[in-house]
Amino acid sequence: MLQPFNEANRDLIVNINGDLLHRDKAGISPFDSAVQNGDAVWEGLRLYNGRIFKLTEHLNRLQAGARALAYHNVPSNGTITGEIRRTLAANGMIDNVHIRLTLSRGVKYTSGMDPRVNLGQPTLIVLAEHKAPVYDKTGIRLITSGVRRIPPDCLDQNIHSCNMLNSILAKIQANAAAVDDCLMLDIHGFVAETNATHLFFVENGVVATPHTDSCPEGITRATVLDLCREHAIPHEVRNISLSEIYRAEEVFCTGTMGELAPVVEIDGRHFGTGEAGPMTARLSELYGQLTASSGTRVVG
Repeated sequence: MLQPFNEANRDLIVNINGDLLHRDKAGISPFDSAVQNGDAVWEGLRLYNGRIFKLTEHLNRLQAGARALAYHNVPSNGTITGEIRRTLAANGMIDNVHIRLTLSRGVKYTSGMDPRVNLGQPTLIVLAEHKAPVYDKTGIRLITSGVRRIPPDCLDQNIHSCNMLNSILAKIQANAAAVDDCLMLDIHGFVAETNATHLFFVENGVVATPHTDSCPEGITRATVLDLCREHAIPHEVRNISLSEIYRAEEVFCTGTMGELAPVVEIDGRHFGTGEAGPMTARLSELYGQLTASSGTRVVG
């Protein structure tokens, strides 16, 4: 699942604090908190035919993370939306685009982790790329990682921060095992998520997903749960053990960058016929209908 270079992105225009720059000339200060300490929050957005799906929800999560980290002078949702519009216009983008927002605490006057040495103005980066959903819709393979998800009393994963070493360590394991991603457990041994996406499993017609005690409150995850409620699909949110996942009829993962994608193998256990099962296919179709008909218009 290594993402190839997309030639359409060679001359991207990147937005850093309102300055529109070629990707090869863009840069942030070595004194920026994102560089110094990984002190930043982020969001991934997807553009569908001129509309960003769940834009308000994503921006509200960005604001919540900034509040939790005590950032000052954070730009409003309206200001951030305006910078997204400018970036998309500069790149002539309309559809099939992934947007990465990064908001750091900003520049320091000297190196160090103390927020009191920050100058008080956050850094906003808007990076838009031509990028199709990254997960193989024919199915992905997982192994269980030896790296556990961090509990909230150590670092609350619901702060959607750029400190992603926990996930990167698990991804290294997946790469070494020649699978797509790793399934990660919480410190109690229950399923949390993968290193990059939320997980759902289906058994006896019931769609189940873990609590978000040790992983972010995913917006695509919430959308799938909303679709279950709207279409009277039995569903539940609860602790899920690894053995329960092994015996599932279907497993799928969710995320803005990859939408819904079937999981066909975990730790050598295979699910269904090796492709998307009927519930995964149904929810994928419902999700596709939603992204095609809703969202905040930012182009045109």
